Amino acid sequence: MWETNRLILKPLKYAQLVKYIKADFSLENELHLKESKRTISDELKEALEQTILPGVADTSKNYLYSTLWTIISKADNIMVGDLCIKGEPDTAGKIEIGYGTYEAYQGRGFMSEAVEGIIQWAATQPYVKAVVASTEKSNTASFTVLLKNGFRKTGETETMFMWEKKLKD
Repeated sequence: MWETNRLILKPLKYAQLVKYIKADFSLENELHLKESKRTISDELKEALEQTILPGVADTSKNYLYSTLWTIISKADNIMVGDLCIKGEPDTAGKIEIGYGTYEAYQGRGFMSEAVEGIIQWAATQPYVKAVVASTEKSNTASFTVLLKNGFRKTGETETMFMWEKKLKD
């Protein structure tokens, strides 16, 4: 778990991920949170089933680099979004993040603060030297989060921008 001024970033364990997917408020009940209006996109559901759950189940790896981290507003005691790290650090010490804010909580700076928090957490990890992300060129809100957190654009494709924030050399 990692805390920022307004948020708690909580990495979910396997059984909690199963409850997350059910979206029946059982996860919120377990975590003593208010019920949140969240929907799971087809893309996230596929990632959960095909990548995240198997990654967390693999006991040879550190689940913190595979799981979904739920973002909880301290003031409202409710889940406002999620982020994930897409695997353990590569040979260059890079980890990739992905993130999303639930629609009802967009535009409040929660994701900028959550990404800042995961960067702070990553900086405490001995093998992490940089955080990378990719955003759709049309998703201004997503890449604004990265710009606010000091990421620099490292490349692009026809539809995507690639970003990086170095933490240590």
